[in-house]
Amino acid sequence: MKSLIAILITLISFQFSAQTIVSGTVKDAKNNPIEGANVYLDGTYDGATTNAGGQFSFKTTETSTQTLTVSYISFETYILSSDVSTLNSLKITLREDINALDTVVLSAGTFSAGDNSKISALTSMDVVTTASALGDFVGALQTLPGTTTVAEDGRLFVRGGEAEETQIFIDGIRVFTPYTPSANNTPTRGRYSPFLFDGITFSTGGYSAEYGQALSSVLLLNTIEEPTQEKTHIGIMSLGATLSNTKKWERSSLSVNASYINLAPYQAVFKDRNEWKKPVQSVSGEAVYRYKTNNGMLKLYSAFDKSNFELIQEDINSPEGLHFKLDNSNLYLNGSYAAKLENKWKLETGFSYTHAINNIAIDANNIDATENSIHAKLKLRKSFSNRFKLNFGAEYFATNFNEAFQNETIQPLDYGFKNNISAAFTEADVIFSKKLALKAGLRAEYSELFKEATIAPRLSLAYKTGARSQVSLAYGDFYQNPNASILKFEQNLKAQQTQHYILNYQYNNDGRIFRAETYYKNYNNLVKYDTEFASFDANYNNSGNGFAKGLDLFYRDNKSIKNIDYWVSYSYLDTERDYRNYTTAAQPNFANKHNVSVVGKYWINDWKSQVGLSYAFASGRTYTNPNQDGFLNAKTKSYNSLSLNWAYLLSPQKILYFSVNNALGFNNVNGYQYANTPDINNNFARRALKPAADQFFFVGFFWTISENGTDNQLDNL
Repeated sequence: MKSLIAILITLISFQFSAQTIVSGTVKDAKNNPIEGANVYLDGTYDGATTNAGGQFSFKTTETSTQTLTVSYISFETYILSSDVSTLNSLKITLREDINALDTVVLSAGTFSAGDNSKISALTSMDVVTTASALGDFVGALQTLPGTTTVAEDGRLFVRGGEAEETQIFIDGIRVFTPYTPSANNTPTRGRYSPFLFDGITFSTGGYSAEYGQALSSVLLLNTIEEPTQEKTHIGIMSLGATLSNTKKWERSSLSVNASYINLAPYQAVFKDRNEWKKPVQSVSGEAVYRYKTNNGMLKLYSAFDKSNFELIQEDINSPEGLHFKLDNSNLYLNGSYAAKLENKWKLETGFSYTHAINNIAIDANNIDATENSIHAKLKLRKSFSNRFKLNFGAEYFATNFNEAFQNETIQPLDYGFKNNISAAFTEADVIFSKKLALKAGLRAEYSELFKEATIAPRLSLAYKTGARSQVSLAYGDFYQNPNASILKFEQNLKAQQTQHYILNYQYNNDGRIFRAETYYKNYNNLVKYDTEFASFDANYNNSGNGFAKGLDLFYRDNKSIKNIDYWVSYSYLDTERDYRNYTTAAQPNFANKHNVSVVGKYWINDWKSQVGLSYAFASGRTYTNPNQDGFLNAKTKSYNSLSLNWAYLLSPQKILYFSVNNALGFNNVNGYQYANTPDINNNFARRALKPAADQFFFVGFFWTISENGTDNQLDNL
């Protein structure tokens, strides 16, 4: 019996002697103790919670190497693997979780639209509910600061840059012909339906090294990842009809959108300043197929459109008017694949093909142009930690352009070029803390046409100045080859170049956002020529230069006034260029010094309606008056336009929609055309270049058929 008691006492003594005390203190980066942090040995029940002083202590019978884990909300989890005998009197510092919503965001020069963005100046709905946009995502983006009102064009002019200086990408892959062609003084539209996109990023400058061949800005469109349900949209409009359908399967889905536009009935009721021989007709279709793999997503996007029209436009130098006829067809194919790989690697790859045909007749001149372009891209992303991520990739652009010119007085002429560009890029995201983040990148390109290599560094820095505010800085070099209107005549050139410097302040507080951004752009190697227009007999060089500087302001508020959502933007632009056939440096005729936009939306519950307005103001643009000395020596009057819309719910899934652009009928002037020769008094006669129509009216009926029976197209109007 005595022996048994002795053995029990020995075992109990051994048990107590084998216990080890794990202890320490947990604090944050500012040396403040953290109360309530969970501390435990991984795979055991041994652990404790820190007290008000951040201290913890517990006993364990575990031996050898163990893993100590410390976790607390809004902080990164701390992990320490060591022999259990050393896990005492520890001093542990937890770092802030940089994945939290209040972490600093690199935002200089960038507007995001989409619910998945940490800071969105716009939502996906805004892109198609703005009164002045008429369902065109480009029209909606023209209400943002940094854009310039060029009413007769319709494309994006950003911070003193021409429209071709903005490039558009779908799922990261280049779109070579994003706009439908049009006649002079008649605005174009974006080709692609906003119904198929759920994310938009509009960079007005300082964008990522991943994107090139754009001097001013990039617009990134992302197709819908995964539709929530099957649905059908039917639209009957004063301009035509639309039909779209989405089908879902277990691992895949297909969305199809088709539309037919015919302006003949509209032109019969609302005459404009053109003499239409054949009003605009177009047919278009889009499709997105998605297939979800075990670790990624495959998307196949295709779009086709065909349009034609014929008209006679007033011309001061031609009493019978200028005859213009156009027949265009465009095919765009886009495939992309994104997948998560092992060890925190991510793969993104894609390919696009564009086939565009333009047949144009201008009086006795016939121009037939064909473009075939491809873009192939491969990108890898490695996440080394929450604080350091590295992107790198390569891409290839190839364009084959051919144009045939025919005229009764000369022999047929053929022009063309092949513009092939290889590029590689790398970029690192470094998040030092929730307050400080850095993005640094480098892009290299080689032009086979010019036999020229370029290196473009990019840098962005953001610092959080308060709980709801931050400042950002961005710098970058950007290169872009001249466009087809130049390259078809002359290939002995080099890439045009610009530098961006951007300072941004942003404040975001529960439905209210304020942005202020100032910038400076320096242009070099711009193309100059010595004829009135770019032509086969001109002399070309890269001696052009210029600058653009300004201030952009943006404020949005959807909380202060019940059921009202509005935003206001203002842009100040100071820019000059010496390029093309300019005789001296001057403010280009597409640039406005002041641009103001006000957009408002009001939901009236008793009327089951959403009403909206969009007001645009732009100061005058330059033009050359040959009756006075100087170049670009005069300015047009200011531009004004107020647009209104009204969406009325006939039933939960049926909507009647009305809109009118320039509701007050402002008499806007886009510029002036002067006679080629003076009269007997040595004065050059002129005519005002006015919009084809002072106002535009739209009526539509939209019906949605969905699984839940409540969805409608209000979000798409």
